[in-house]
Amino acid sequence: MPRFSSLAVLVATALALVTGTASATSLVSDPVRRPNPPDAVGIRLVDVPADLIKDPRARQYIVDSLKPGVTVKRRIEVSNKSADVLHVAVYPGAADIRRGSFVGAAGNTGNELTTWIKPGRLSLDIPAHSRARDTVTIAIPKDAAPGERYGVVWAQVSGRDLGSGITLVSRTGIRLYLSVGGNNPPRARFTVDNMTAERDVRGRAVVHAKVHNTGGRALDLTGALKMSQVSGNISAGPYPVDSGKSLAPGQSASVNVIVTDQVTDGPWDVSLRLKSGLLEVTHGARITFPKGPGMAAAVLSSRDQQSPLNWRLISASAGLVLLILGTLGIIRSYRRRAGGNES
Repeated sequence: MPRFSSLAVLVATALALVTGTASATSLVSDPVRRPNPPDAVGIRLVDVPADLIKDPRARQYIVDSLKPGVTVKRRIEVSNKSADVLHVAVYPGAADIRRGSFVGAAGNTGNELTTWIKPGRLSLDIPAHSRARDTVTIAIPKDAAPGERYGVVWAQVSGRDLGSGITLVSRTGIRLYLSVGGNNPPRARFTVDNMTAERDVRGRAVVHAKVHNTGGRALDLTGALKMSQVSGNISAGPYPVDSGKSLAPGQSASVNVIVTDQVTDGPWDVSLRLKSGLLEVTHGARITFPKGPGMAAAVLSSRDQQSPLNWRLISASAGLVLLILGTLGIIRSYRRRAGGNES
């Protein structure tokens, strides 16, 4: 039955980052089989809703369509395939679907859905070659907005390799596809339509961003702006956006950021991160400040436009380091076991 791979998270993450071709589906396929893995934790769904019994996805993942105010329970089974007692942490995590892949977020990253999920037990001590069951409760708030949300119920084990001092983390999980119906207004959404660069009468650089509330909830916006010089290695910020900006559904307003440092005219690549509650979106643009007091022409912004090439290089480098460290830890663990068997 397909489920998240129980490879060490560091190694799996590194492979995905370095190759550039590994997708989240590779992290949710059948576990890679290897002899006597140092940490072998598995997880599966026990319950299948009666109305979804013919849906093969519902046998592997938590797939449901619920109305606001409804609470459901799903039983899960966590297995220990190793020869040692495992202390397993059970927790919900955020996920998303990007470029055709289901992507579980790193670490304990949460989202709106994870605040609705509560495992019966946050940790399980499972004897060698044994299984333990737990119950996951999903409580939909009465004011939940319609729409589909994604997450993962993780089972995770951690251990330190005494030879290298590296902490190895293995986790495996069950996907969640949860659709909320009902007559509540749509969830919170917004766009940043454009950004404008200005120098005020005091000579300060100011960035204006036109925000449009395209969702069904009021927004209370906070955030910050970062800047990097297009030709050069100079970075500036973060600078906070002006506080107290609220937008009702359908409204538009300008969010303003005062650059408190003395900066050149540019051009600058700017990255504006805006938040309202659990919703967080980053927009980017390339701007040039006027030489004197006045306003430059507005430029279009784009969501998550943050030097993708640089991020790929940074991610690949970090992933390669993690891959090497994780692999060394696993090799040393195998060697210790082999030495113990020979003696």
